[in-house]
Amino acid sequence: MGIAALVVGILSLVVFVFFGGAFSQMIFPISIVGIILGALARKNPETKAMGTAGLICSIIALVLTILAYVAIIACIGSIVGGMFR
Repeated sequence: MGIAALVVGILSLVVFVFFGGAFSQMIFPISIVGIILGALARKNPETKAMGTAGLICSIIALVLTILAYVAIIACIGSIVGGMFR
C-alpha cells in the first residue's frame, strides 16, 4: 500500500505540473486517492515512510490546485469588476 501511495502522490504532482494545474480535472480524484492510500499505509510500520511521502505529495498537489483555482477566480473577478466601473 505504501508503494501505491507514493506512486499516486508523485502522479498527482506530475499531472499538476505538466497538465496545467487548475485546468486538469484529474488532480482532485488522484490527490484524494493518494491521501487515502497514504493514511492507510502509515498504519503499517513497514510502509510508513513511503506512505508518509505519498501523503505529503498528494496534499501538496491538492493545496496547489486549490490555490490555482482561487487565483483564477480572483483574476476573473477583477476583470469582471473592472468592466463595470
